[in-house]
Amino acid sequence: MSETPDRDEAGHYEIRLKGHLDGRWAAWFDGLSLRLESDGTTVIHGLVADQSALHGLLQRVRDTGLPLISVLHVEPDPSND
Repeated sequence: MSETPDRDEAGHYEIRLKGHLDGRWAAWFDGLSLRLESDGTTVIHGLVADQSALHGLLQRVRDTGLPLISVLHVEPDPSND
């Protein structure tokens, strides 16, 4: 069983939405990366400061109007260092 991150710690997240977000939305997600997938989904990923910031991010996702598919806590990609 894997450990869940402490609620006050930063973590890397991957949020998948059904549909493609226009590039103009990128600035709205405060430095997180947006990736448009060939399956018609958008992936928002990057470092989120804490659970409070994650909840704020999810509110912004809601405001895009695209359906939420998943939210995953992921290990950081070492190639991005």
